[in-house]
Amino acid sequence: MGTAIITGASSGIGETFARALAARGDSLVLIARRAERLDALAAELRQKHGITVDTLAADLATEEGQARAAALISATPSLTLLVNNAGFGTRGYFHQCALDKQEEMHRLHVMATMRLTHAALNVMIPRRQGAIINVASVAAFGRSSYNTSYCATKSWMTVFTEGLHLELRDMGSPVQVQALCPGFTYSEFHDVLGVDRKSIAGWLWMKSEAVVADSLAALDRGKWLVIPGWFYRAFVAVMTKLPVALRVAVESRNPQRKGRGPR
Repeated sequence: MGTAIITGASSGIGETFARALAARGDSLVLIARRAERLDALAAELRQKHGITVDTLAADLATEEGQARAAALISATPSLTLLVNNAGFGTRGYFHQCALDKQEEMHRLHVMATMRLTHAALNVMIPRRQGAIINVASVAAFGRSSYNTSYCATKSWMTVFTEGLHLELRDMGSPVQVQALCPGFTYSEFHDVLGVDRKSIAGWLWMKSEAVVADSLAALDRGKWLVIPGWFYRAFVAVMTKLPVALRVAVESRNPQRKGRGPR
């Protein structure tokens, strides 16, 4: 087994990835801001599965945090999987949101994903082995009011991943990339946003375990784009085929309004 590095690993989808990969016997490196939660999870996984679990407490929205994480990736020759999962959302009209939080989101979703992916590919491509999962969102395919930067950065992550997929195919490299685009998922994400889950239809919610299982199964099949849940797959299939004017009309009425976007 190789080593999997997971960002945003202290909760939600990142923590679920850690638990799923630990059960497979992979060595792990868990990255997040909250050292105490990382250390507790690492200790639990070591005891339960008898694997090596290291941690790195780092804020990937900062230059220092990105540099430390990229250096760790570059120094991990056994790297077989990188999960770029760290992320957050905000609520409010863009011009009314604090600019520093919007800049932080772009640094985390865009710059950190780009920098860590670059480091990982330079480990994986020469060895002709490995995979990268970029956790985006179904919001990449349907924008919404009150959620502008989140939708934009998740769209970037998805397009970025597609471009890498094409490059790797063009090179004849077996290294894989995947854009994972979940919809509403039970995690701390919406709690941090202060969103009342009861305001969103129960059938729209997915468990993080199901999202991660779909992602890992699709990775085994070589799929670069993964949209867990039949409703979300249908949503994306329709939204990506609508004329622009009709798509925008639909987006103005969708359930992501008022910052209740998926993930």
